[in-house]
Formats: sequence, structure tokens, C-alpha cells
Amino acid sequence: MAFRNERTWQDAVEGGRTEEFHASYDAAVRKVKAEFGQKHPHYIDGKPRWSKGGAFRDISPTDRALNLGLFQKGTRADARKAVAASKAGFPEWSATRYMERAKIMLRAANIVSERKFHLAALMSLENGKNRYESLADVDEAADFMRWYSEELIANNGFERDMGRYYPNERAKSVLKPFGVWAVVSPFNFPFAIAAGMTVGALITGNTAVLKPASDTPFIALRLYEILREAGVPGSALQYVTGPGPTVGAELVENPDVAGFVFTGSKSVGLAAFRKFTEKHPKPIIAEMGSKNATIVTAMADLESAVQGVVRAAFGFGGQKCSATSRVIVDRRIRRQFVARLVEETKKIKIGDPVERDVYLGPLINDDAVRKFRLAVQLAKRGKGKLLCGGRVLTDGPYANGNFVEPTIVEGFPPSHRINQEEFFVPFLSVIECDGLDAAIEIASGVAYGLTAGIMSQDPVEVQRFFDRIEAGVAYANRVAGAPPGAVVGVQPFGGWKASSTTNKAAGGDYYLQQFLREQSQTTYGA
Repeated sequence: MAFRNERTWQDAVEGGRTEEFHASYDAAVRKVKAEFGQKHPHYIDGKPRWSKGGAFRDISPTDRALNLGLFQKGTRADARKAVAASKAGFPEWSATRYMERAKIMLRAANIVSERKFHLAALMSLENGKNRYESLADVDEAADFMRWYSEELIANNGFERDMGRYYPNERAKSVLKPFGVWAVVSPFNFPFAIAAGMTVGALITGNTAVLKPASDTPFIALRLYEILREAGVPGSALQYVTGPGPTVGAELVENPDVAGFVFTGSKSVGLAAFRKFTEKHPKPIIAEMGSKNATIVTAMADLESAVQGVVRAAFGFGGQKCSATSRVIVDRRIRRQFVARLVEETKKIKIGDPVERDVYLGPLINDDAVRKFRLAVQLAKRGKGKLLCGGRVLTDGPYANGNFVEPTIVEGFPPSHRINQEEFFVPFLSVIECDGLDAAIEIASGVAYGLTAGIMSQDPVEVQRFFDRIEAGVAYANRVAGAPPGAVVGVQPFGGWKASSTTNKAAGGDYYLQQFLREQSQTTYGA
């Protein structure tokens, strides 16, 4: 079967089924709410486990009074048990034929497709994504499962015959799993990225311990359940929740963890990298942050540029590693571009993300709101200008949630803290420049190198941008977001510089090999 991306919203639009789409999502929201308020255990060796560390509330960022459930506040001992279970399960799972592992993941993908609206509704309520972004997240998870399955099959389980030096020798290269992988997933793509990393480890014959972000344990639990239902044995996959200083620290420091895969901040990723590889080299796959730029040249289509930047900057409140936080504009068109940019930004509907017409839901937690306040304070103290936004919304329908206004500033030099640090909030800085070369220099003049975009109708400019930009994912004239994220099997997603430890991209041709090590096998005889 040829790989095809899930395109739930796009297919609904193209097929004239948008009302059916909305009805399915709204029904799922009602059903999901009936599941809230329950207690949920760890799952270790296929069995529910309750932590001596107590439990924590999973609250909705839309309404902090809404308790989605109680999850285990895991301890180091819980994490050690999970690692031990996965270590004990490694021999059996790694010996499972690669075709069987692929079939299991394809079954999991089909289950995800069948339950997509239910999963998306849960995500909207748990992390604040609107319905369109939540469905896209779920679609991406199914895409990862199918893409990696097909990659494994197409590469014969990563086993290939090699050449001969002597007439009587037969040599082959075999990629083999390492053992137990710790999978630490983020809140912003709590299903897609969690699925991509977990499936990457499992399908290659490793076992895994999944630790989700404490803001999104519920949707990760559903991932665990789906993988188990599809056929992953309980000895191969563990689900453990809890804080970074306990569960996370144990996974980083436990000598029986053979590999570590993580998506999150630069500070946490680098700390994990140093600690995990302290005694000897071990594979760590970490995507760690960004400070993405979109360049708007004098040759840009103005309306396309405005739409692309607004979507890239303010989709999911800027809480995406692909989000644009700097727009670098040629001074010849800056005034008219900024005027239209502010105008469109002010039209954004803020509110409950389960509502059909809401684009911008809440920030994930109080810490995110503090980062937003800090960015606004820096802007107000500086010599730049606040063009729109800047408020934390606390009245009326916003009273119990983490709501803020999408914010645009200008006039800060490229070296300013606003233009160098990742805030992960809906905060966009406009930087004026003279020509494309200066724009590229500014865009690349940060520690990160994840995504970058250009809006220009000049193919020479576009090619110069592709040739010179320091980013792992580059886009030209993408109105859906400039840059947005990426589509599995279409745009491999990975960073350069401080954005990644490996420079290999998820959803591409080279991702799975990172979970494997090569063994050369040679047999001599007649």
C-alpha cells in the first residue's frame, strides 16, 4: 500500500463535508468530557501501578477549574521499575520479525484514524489547540506510524548484502537496536511527536519508556493504549508520568537506558545531553528549540506574506517549535506590510479552542503566561514600539484560563534579547533590513537553526535564500504558514545548530537509523 497522508480537514473541505467534520468533532467533545475526573495509573510491564509519590491534577488551560483527571506523580523508583521492565522485555521484542513490528504499527495507525475526532477533542481540552490544529496533530501521528512502517519494509528491516573481497565470503550490514529508549514528549504536539518518537524506538526493535509532559499526560495515555491494543507487548512499552526532577532525572541517569529521545527546550535538552553521555557515548536525539524567521522581500506578494506570517506566528499561540517569532522585512515595503500585518492580527478570535470560530486558545500554563509578560516588559522597557496586543486577558470568558493577546513589536535590533531568545508565546518582532543578503544574515544570526521562510516572487531570491539560510527546514511562499511545521514524508523536520543534536529529521528517510547501530556480519565458506 502506497503511503498517503491523513488530511482530515483538507479532505472535508475538498469533499464538501465541512459540516460533517464539525458535527463529528462537537460530538467527540461531549463524549470526552464524560471521561474526566478519573484516577489513572502508570503502566509498567502491562500492569497498572500506583505511585507512592501521590498524584497531580491534569487541568485544562482553558478553564483551570476543569480537572481532566488525576495522574501519578512518579518517583525515581517508579522510573527504575519501568526501565527494568523494558530491559527485561528487550530480548523478545527485538527478536520479533521486522514485518510483524511494521504490521503492529500499521494497525495502530488504523486505530488512530478511526478515533481521530475523539483524540482531537481530548487534545483541545488538554492543551488548548483549536479543532483544526488538534485534528492535524492526530493525523500526523497516524502518518508517522504508516511512514515508518513503510520505511522499515522498504529497507528490508535495514539489512543489506555487501560486496565481496574474497570469493568465499558473504558479507552483510545489519542495523540492530540498542535496547531501552527513554521517550520524553512535549505538550505542544502531545500526540504526534510522542507517537513519532515512541514508534521510532519500537518499530526498530528497541523497547521504550514513555514519559509525557506533565501538562498533557491524558492524550499520551491514549497513545499507550492504542499501541498496546495494536499488539505492542506490555514488556516492550511502559507509560510513566511525573516531574522532570524525579522521573526525567532517573531516565537520564539510569545506566540501563541505552538511548534518549526528547523534544523540548534548549536548556533541558543540553542538560540531558551532558548528563546522559557523561560516562560514555550513547545516542540522544533531541529537538531543542528555535528562533525562527520569515523574510519578506520587496518582491513579495504582500497579501500572501501577511497571511503566511500571521498563521506562522500565532498558530497555537506561538507554542510550536516551527513558529515564526521574527519577521525580517525590506525597508521599502515595511510600512505597508506592517499596517496589514497588524490589521489581520487584530482580527484573530481568542477564546475556548473547542469553538468552531476560535483561532487562538489559551497558553499551556502559568509559566507560559509569565514568559509572555516578560517579553512584553522587555518591549516596553526598550526603545522599540508595541504595535498591537500585549495584554493578559483575565475578564469574563477569560477569567479561568491562560489567555493572552497576539502581540507585535518593532524597532529592536537583531542582537536584542527579544530577537535572540525563544519565548514560545504569541509574540512577533518586526525587523527592518536593507536587501536579501542582510535579511539572511539576520535570520541566521541566532543560536538556533530549525525553520525559516521567505516570501518573494523572484526565483533568484528564493534560490539564494535556500543556498545560504542556516536552517533544517526552509520554505518559500507558503501561505499556510511561512514557515509552518512540516508534513510527514513531504518535509522532513529537523534542526541545525542548537536546535538539534543529530541534524537528522523526523518524518524523513534518515530518522529511523538513529535508533539503530550497525553490525557487519561476514561468513566464510564454499
